[in-house]
Amino acid sequence: MDYVLITALVILLCNLAGLAIVLVGSGKIRDLNDVPPLPSEKHPRVSIIVPACNEEDTIEPALRSLLNLAYSSLEIIVVNDRSTDRTGDIVAGLQQEFPQLEILTIHDLPPGWLGKSHALYLGAKRAGGDFLLFTDADIIFADSTLARAMTLMVNEKQDHLSLTFKNTAPGLLLNAMIIDAGLALFSLFRPWKVRDPGSKTFIGVGAFNLVRKSAYLAIGGHEPIRMHPIDDIMLGKLIKRNGFRQDFLAGHAFLSVSWYTSPGRMITGLMKNIFALYDFRVSRVVAALPVIAALAVLPPWGILLTSGAARLSFLLCTALRLLCAACGARYTGTTLKTVPFSLLTPYINIYIVICGMLQTLRKNGIVWRGTHYPLDQLKKNLPIL
Repeated sequence: MDYVLITALVILLCNLAGLAIVLVGSGKIRDLNDVPPLPSEKHPRVSIIVPACNEEDTIEPALRSLLNLAYSSLEIIVVNDRSTDRTGDIVAGLQQEFPQLEILTIHDLPPGWLGKSHALYLGAKRAGGDFLLFTDADIIFADSTLARAMTLMVNEKQDHLSLTFKNTAPGLLLNAMIIDAGLALFSLFRPWKVRDPGSKTFIGVGAFNLVRKSAYLAIGGHEPIRMHPIDDIMLGKLIKRNGFRQDFLAGHAFLSVSWYTSPGRMITGLMKNIFALYDFRVSRVVAALPVIAALAVLPPWGILLTSGAARLSFLLCTALRLLCAACGARYTGTTLKTVPFSLLTPYINIYIVICGMLQTLRKNGIVWRGTHYPLDQLKKNLPIL
């Protein structure tokens, strides 16, 4: 029995199935561009909550895009979370220009809270809107983004809406890494299913989490996930688990962000929370890494080291990976020049998972924004899957 050929065929079938799932699923995701803006006379009050910790490089253009939103009933709350740079001064300067801008300053972080979740929680407590929009301090909004999203919240009676965003970061390898991360999340969470009330799938996006306030209060806000590093997705899980309506749309034409500025920064950024994706379980990492290696690392090597039908199978596997990367680039509006770099990203992903796990175990927790969060407290969180 030719075990090499059998292995190659199994890997090929798995890659075919994965590609089919992502392509068919992504085709079911609606585009916000197809949703008309809600007329101004129907605008419910929306509170936008922006947590900011040392965001001096990005916060002014992000806030100006929010202040320019074409929405008639709006409250914008910036939560300055213990910033030590010029973030506070920049926001204060903007408030002089736009008096409607509200500032909430946090000086101390209470025990048992991650900084961002605490900032979002306090911002929500201050908010007076019927809907809450949680977004980050580096997101650029098109002027009709909120009005279009609110059409879905009002007309379809949604309780939670998340949007994808366009990445504007430079660099071919960096963009290949971002596309690969997006494809992995699509495969894992299958966000095209979240609008089905009978499905257990869920999603949340830190760039745009729009929530009906009554639903947010009913789930206890951010308090049940106060120590979870992946707060945006976990908020989506809480909302869906409690029976509320959820949807997910493509918003590339309406939201943009330079997610990371270099591959090194992305690696460092993901290391702090990648172990949380495995619920801080070494066993899950040990089980997942061979699968990642077999599906993504082995095929190019199989082309070089095998022959005959096995080589053809590995060649097809590699071609499928390149095709998937090309589809991801097209979906996000990224140049196809990133596609060859998708052959390198699996090595980087494995490195991030291993180093992120070891770093978390060695430090007995994670360090985020200068604060150490103990591993025993992190493990008490609701599992992500």
